[in-house]
Amino acid sequence: MTTVIPMWDAPTVPVDGTGARFPVRHIYCVGRNYAEHAKEMGGDATKEPPFFFTKPADAIVAVGPGEVGTMAYPLATKNLHHEVEMVVAIGRAGTRVTPEQARELIFGYAVGLDMTRRDLQHDMREKKRPWDIGKSFAQAAPIGAIHPVASGGHRRRGAITLDVNGARRQTGDLADMIWDVPHTLAFLSRMYELLPGDLVYSGTPAGVGAVVAGDRLDARIDGLSPLAIEIVAAR
Repeated sequence: MTTVIPMWDAPTVPVDGTGARFPVRHIYCVGRNYAEHAKEMGGDATKEPPFFFTKPADAIVAVGPGEVGTMAYPLATKNLHHEVEMVVAIGRAGTRVTPEQARELIFGYAVGLDMTRRDLQHDMREKKRPWDIGKSFAQAAPIGAIHPVASGGHRRRGAITLDVNGARRQTGDLADMIWDVPHTLAFLSRMYELLPGDLVYSGTPAGVGAVVAGDRLDARIDGLSPLAIEIVAAR
């Protein structure tokens, strides 16, 4: 195939225990899926169905086991926030699935970071405009190795934490999710056809905060490969 500009490389994520990689099609994110985080953001998600926003595939920063990835401090912000999340990798297509059927769509799980230009997000929200600019930008979705369900099973509970420069910032448990993964996927599949290669970031516990160039972020979930990222100066 001839293209009028050079084709870019499709983003991929390492798969734990193999030399294979998972190609990324689309990224969906769940907002306010832990009660304490919803409160710190000024809401009460326990009374609402889940809501979603998206990120482009070029938001991926894939980091293999034992590696330390880098993320450039993004343009146009002075308030970059971290949000540690479990990521669900979709391996089969599905539309309007039940929670029970949703499990069959899952290829595996990984540790991820939903990086947010919080000042831009808040500014757009106050103006009642879409706040994609706060969430959707290059390198906004670092992710560690994906652990296949076939070898590690499903992830329903386990500690989820985020350290910045060795100091604990976020802590919670996967069991604290307001909407568990099967119900989240069931809701999402009513609005989008879930397809192989999709990633779903499942929400963050309380404790989100700002980071700057020079900071190191260590994100962990019990049973999954940890994710280490260093924030470097803007390009």
